[in-house]
Amino acid sequence: MSSVKLSAVIKLSFTLVLCCEPAGEMSDTAGDNLKLRVVVLGGCGFIGRNLVDHLITNDLVTALRVVDKTPPQLAFLNPTHTKAFEDPRVEYKSANLINPASCASALEPDGTPWDIVVNCAGETRVEKTEAVYSEGILTLSVNVAKQCAKLKVNRLIEISSGQMCSGDKPHKEDGAVEPWTVEGRMKSKVEQELKKLEPELNYTILRPAIVYGIGDRRSLTPRLLYGGIYKHLGETMKLLWTADLKVNTVHVTDLCRAIWKVSTMPDAVGQIYNVVDEANSSQGSLAEMVAEIFKINHDYYGTAISTLAKNDIASVAEEANVKHLTAWADICRKYNLEHSPLEPFASTELLLNKQLCLDGSKLRAVLQMEVPRPTVDKLLAVLQDYASMNLFPNELLL
Repeated sequence: MSSVKLSAVIKLSFTLVLCCEPAGEMSDTAGDNLKLRVVVLGGCGFIGRNLVDHLITNDLVTALRVVDKTPPQLAFLNPTHTKAFEDPRVEYKSANLINPASCASALEPDGTPWDIVVNCAGETRVEKTEAVYSEGILTLSVNVAKQCAKLKVNRLIEISSGQMCSGDKPHKEDGAVEPWTVEGRMKSKVEQELKKLEPELNYTILRPAIVYGIGDRRSLTPRLLYGGIYKHLGETMKLLWTADLKVNTVHVTDLCRAIWKVSTMPDAVGQIYNVVDEANSSQGSLAEMVAEIFKINHDYYGTAISTLAKNDIASVAEEANVKHLTAWADICRKYNLEHSPLEPFASTELLLNKQLCLDGSKLRAVLQMEVPRPTVDKLLAVLQDYASMNLFPNELLL
């Protein structure tokens, strides 16, 4: 065999630690003959479980290690995701990635090196202290990056945040970085730390817009819960600011496809990609779909009243959360939802007049979105999935 052919074979046989889609000019199916050894960190979370399903369903891996503090049995997986996790190629490993020793153990190869590591892990709970986010995002991600550099992993895919700069004009990857959320600030610091590890670390950064889809609990799903709550209360759903507030989105399926795509693109090393659909979604477009699903009225407080509320936004958020959580508790009792993990909680940061508007042209030059925009059916599917597991009342969808 010539050296050129041998080199090609070697390149096609490298392993993957990730949760996504196939790369280059290849399709998303099993016919590509590119199967990798992948590690998905935070694999029981929303993005992670969908990535695992994507990799297994499309027969893209020979081995897949899922690392998470929460075991699959306690993660409220639906039957489809459960089936993917039960595949013999999938190995679950419990780890606390904040601890360097635990992180090293989680990434230790089982004899054959990993090709790709996808970091979907990180603190996602709302209204925690700065220290909690610093440890749960920055410390965790730096531990992962250093270990990947040490092991010479072929590629680390870091799931960052699209909340890097507010504005009504599409923000590009090389634009100003002025994060308005604590998650955005910590993810920005992670990006800086990854750059310091060059050239020992091969990495690619993805900055997703608001990710939604099956298994989502903290992105768009709280907005869906508000719709159910206001239907239950028989009231109009009123929102701060105006309908024009940009809230760009991406379906989790396309985020998984993006992960796989860039993980096998040699020229994506060291690059940052925004991941966003073509809808240019706004608060108004999303609220209209929520209102259609629950057959409720909705309105806005407008700029003047919202600006006054901004002066005491913490109190406004607390009052709204008390109302919503109380109503949600009533709904859970009424419909016998004993163990639902869903919470209609709004963080103070997300009530501010900040716009999430991303330019996705860089990624779209190599990957077209399969879900170009949110639809009523796509949002309804999230709630129907939870209803099928008795975690959301199907009665509110009738």
